[in-house]
Amino acid sequence: MKFLIASDIHGSAYFCKKLLEAFEKEQADRLILLGDILYHGPRNDLPKDYAPKEVIAMLNPLKNKILAVRGNCDTEVDQMVLDFPILADYAVIPVGERLIYITHGHNFNNAKLPPINKEDILLHGHTHVPVIEEYPTHTYLNPGSVSIPKESSPHSYMTLEGNTFLWKTLEGEVYKIYEI
Repeated sequence: MKFLIASDIHGSAYFCKKLLEAFEKEQADRLILLGDILYHGPRNDLPKDYAPKEVIAMLNPLKNKILAVRGNCDTEVDQMVLDFPILADYAVIPVGERLIYITHGHNFNNAKLPPINKEDILLHGHTHVPVIEEYPTHTYLNPGSVSIPKESSPHSYMTLEGNTFLWKTLEGEVYKIYEI
């Protein structure tokens, strides 16, 4: 199974469209969204083509292919307009002998870990910066942000296929690889 993993769309119709083009091009089976789907949040400038209603219209037809967790900008009113669940604080996916804890990063993060073992992976967005970090307690991965990247990082997503994570620009260029 191939997963495309993205975070922090923040209501950008332009970058959501680019993400869905990447999803189709990647021929991924599932789209994992790490929160902050519709609202830009008070700390961020408006992203390019901010149009949450258009994002809703693009994502809802994929409701059976999306696994999402709640970001700090996602609320019950967002859930009322989205046809797939978004309000879970985290989800868990087994990959081989490891578990991947999928969360946004505002509640569970490196400072406040979910129930995790040394061989497990903490996967979250929230910071808008792509990361691969090995800790004594776990491995931390972050795909960066689709619409509002920070620290001069590219507009990005990642894929997981088999035991390989690939970080890619929205144009599909691979710039980081991590094997588990």
